Order: sequence, then C-alpha cells, then structure tokens
Amino acid sequence: MREEKQIKVSPNKNSWQKKPWFWPSIYAAVAVVLIGLIFSYNALIGDEKESEVVQNDPASEDPSAVIKTNARTETLKYPFNEEALDNVEVLQDFYDVTADAETREKALLVFNQTFSTSSGVSLSVNNEPFEVLAAMSGEVTEVKLDEFTGNEIVISHPNGMETRYSSVTDILVKQGDTVNQGQPLATTIENDWNPTAGIHLHFEVLQDGEHVNPRGFLAF
Repeated sequence: MREEKQIKVSPNKNSWQKKPWFWPSIYAAVAVVLIGLIFSYNALIGDEKESEVVQNDPASEDPSAVIKTNARTETLKYPFNEEALDNVEVLQDFYDVTADAETREKALLVFNQTFSTSSGVSLSVNNEPFEVLAAMSGEVTEVKLDEFTGNEIVISHPNGMETRYSSVTDILVKQGDTVNQGQPLATTIENDWNPTAGIHLHFEVLQDGEHVNPRGFLAF
C-alpha cells in the first residue's frame, strides 16, 4: 500500500481579511485621529487670533482710549438723573437773538441792576440740591473754584464739544480726570452772582469753541 501522507493545512495567512470587523475598525481609528487633529488645529488658530486681538486692542495699551472711542458715538444726555426730568425747571434760557421776546427776556441775568445774557441754561429741581452728572464722556480740562460766580467744571469731548457745569459744590473730579457719561461730578448749590436762581445748575454746551443752545440737543 502506498503510504498516504497527511498534509496539515497551515493557517491561512490572509485569514484576517475574512474577518468583517477588521476594516471598519481601521477606518474608525483613522477617523478619530483626523478629527482630533482638526480640533487641535482649530483650537491653536483660535488662541492665536484671540491673542492678536488683545494685543491690537487700543484699550489694552491706553484705558482712556475706551472713553474716547465711546464718546465719538455718544449723544448728549441730561446733566442730572433723568428720573428727575419732570421736576426740572429752566430758570434761565440760553440767549438766542432769533428767539421770541419772552424767551430772550428769560435768558437775561440781572446783577446790581446790570443785565447780562445767559450762555447756557440754569436748571433747578424744587430749589433743592441735586447730583450733577457728566453729559458725555471726556476729559476734565479745568476745575474753577469761585464761590461768587459758582464753582465750575469744564469737560472736553473727543467730538469737539465742551460742556460746563457751574454753581456746584462737593466736586468729585479734578483736572486731567477722564469721566464716563453719567458719572457723578458734583452737587448743585446757590451762588452770589445769580442769587435769585437759588440752588441750581448752570449748564453750558460749546461746539468747536462756540456756545450753542443746550435745548438743541436736549428736550427740557
């Protein structure tokens, strides 16, 4: 008899190719790696952009730049708490030669039987002291202390305007300070220059160095 040789079948080297889970696992692993790389790249780019914005932000170098930027877009607001508007009385108007006779008369100041014209508006709230607020953001360019005419605060604004607040006391700012719109500046008081007005605020607005009527910006 011919001896029959038993041949052992060696394991198929490509048996892994027949396993249905192999390739999906490879694809999933590659996808996870790619997604991780994409997220890492985006995070890196985002951090660089944020850092660039912070470095280029003028406010990070000069805090006053924020106030200057804001003031360019601000509109003039009341130099007092707006909630008191209904109780505000205009004692003296801005003298406007084009106004009617009654308004012009109301804009005259009398001292020692001498008449002078008002370059702003004198405001009273029940003849009681009230808090004076910055009508717009800017820089305090001058603080005048004169009890006779009434202490005065002058603020310059980046848009070319200037506001003046006189007949005030308990002043909270000094020359060189930067102030935000609505920031408290002082408290109203009476003065000897305009004694008939009692406790009041004399508020002036200048545009490019010329006095203008505050009523042109605010409805009193």
